[in-house]
Amino acid sequence: MSKEKVYQLLHESPGDYISGQELSRRLGVSRAAVWKAIDSLRRDGYIVEARTGLGYRLAAAPDSLAEREIRRYLSVPCPDLRCFEEIDSTSSYLKREALAGAPHGTVAVSDSQSAGRGRMTRSFQSPRGRGVYLSVLLRPQLPASALMGVTGMTAVAVCRAVERTAGVRPGIKWTNDLVLNGRKLCGILTELSVESETGLTQHLVIGAGVNVSHTPEDFSPEVSAMATSLLQEGHRVSRAALAAAMIEELRELDRCLGGDIGPWVEEYRRDCVNLGRPVRLLWTDQQTEAVAVDIDEQFGLRVRLDDGSETTVRTGEVSVRGLYGYVE
Repeated sequence: MSKEKVYQLLHESPGDYISGQELSRRLGVSRAAVWKAIDSLRRDGYIVEARTGLGYRLAAAPDSLAEREIRRYLSVPCPDLRCFEEIDSTSSYLKREALAGAPHGTVAVSDSQSAGRGRMTRSFQSPRGRGVYLSVLLRPQLPASALMGVTGMTAVAVCRAVERTAGVRPGIKWTNDLVLNGRKLCGILTELSVESETGLTQHLVIGAGVNVSHTPEDFSPEVSAMATSLLQEGHRVSRAALAAAMIEELRELDRCLGGDIGPWVEEYRRDCVNLGRPVRLLWTDQQTEAVAVDIDEQFGLRVRLDDGSETTVRTGEVSVRGLYGYVE
């Protein structure tokens, strides 16, 4: 495609002008085709300067999740990267594609979601141009019992990606929220399908949505009080760079599935904001007060109840005092 090839040549010559004649010669296309490609890049938000006698220069790129931008930052192969301007949900899309035979490692990234999903059928607000909404399809030949820790590992992977690109390390609210300054920065959803006869996993879809450049007005009033973004906390980051870092860290997660996850547990334990704090366990028809004391080897939350006994929480909701409005 002429546009992609023109972009690549301009990108490979940062700060330098390339004449239209040279672009035409190197690509084997007409000068008119080069002009059309330049015009298309400009409509995509790229600033391409033109100087008589010098040619064209790529002056600036938009904060875009286009495939070409994400691949600029990728240092690992990602043969099946699918980028969308809008989709219902990257995870819903990959679940459908998994049934259609999409390969292991397929990645879906979208600039916005019309039906973003979180845990327990909650919606996840995904406005255009503000966040990174990304899911990956894995096909580990492992029983579901070997994947109990995948949500915790995903939290660690996204923490690493945020730290690499934004220079700040989020905390983790058990089990799957990333937080900054007491507010939610990222939501994670992991879903798997198991083959009934063998007990092996047919596919695993890992999804994460990170709030990058949201302002308070980008959230609904009820969400604005508990959510934040990297921009709101003073951290500017390229969304494409963050998406690439997430892909790389999730690739490392994939490599470690079924192996020693001890280092992942230690990293999670270090970042978990629950530990040492009063928590409220929101179980079915009751609420129980406790103190979070540890993370076990499968990312379960170990809590101490009022009577001094301890138990491990593996499912359900946990509210941390001081977060998301739980202050009493």
